[in-house]
Amino acid sequence: MLGVVELDEAKRRAYDSGLDLVEIAPDSRPPVCKIMDFGKFKYEQSKKDKANKAKSKASEMKEVRLGRSMKIDPHDVSIRVAQARRFLIEGHRVQIIQQFRGREMAFRSKGDDRMDDIILRLADLAKVEVPPRLNGRRMGMILVPEKQKIEVYKKKMIAEGKPILPSVPELLEDFSHEDDDDDDDDDGLIEGGQH
Repeated sequence: MLGVVELDEAKRRAYDSGLDLVEIAPDSRPPVCKIMDFGKFKYEQSKKDKANKAKSKASEMKEVRLGRSMKIDPHDVSIRVAQARRFLIEGHRVQIIQQFRGREMAFRSKGDDRMDDIILRLADLAKVEVPPRLNGRRMGMILVPEKQKIEVYKKKMIAEGKPILPSVPELLEDFSHEDDDDDDDDDGLIEGGQH
């Protein structure tokens, strides 16, 4: 802190020390200047900007689509829920989208039921920011992660010795194959690859 110094004197001191004279607050009277290495200052500022950008990117919106129509298998819905769970644990907001095709619009209540089921399945990590709404042939809702719930979930997973982020293979192990009665005809193929 040098106090009030004439411009020529300040320039000379900056030149003698091998640094730059940088104007910090041009609107004040007298203007506030600082003697510093401007290149180093710009470099450190860019590093701070990158870190701030990375932090803001962590809360971006992720979209999970439940197939192209209501004809999606419950197992596939479970995979989409696991995907949404991963996004929520990572701190992202999640938009869940359900498409309706053709006459499926007459069965909108099935879409409401599916969205309510997803809300219940993700209630241990998130809360509903935008409730399920129909917009044309798309029904969508937005879930946001709740930090306290996520911390509780992470502690629980660590205590049980399980991975924090769910993976699809784990989900497949939990899926029961009770409907596996295909008569062993390899989907109707006969030797030689003909029907």
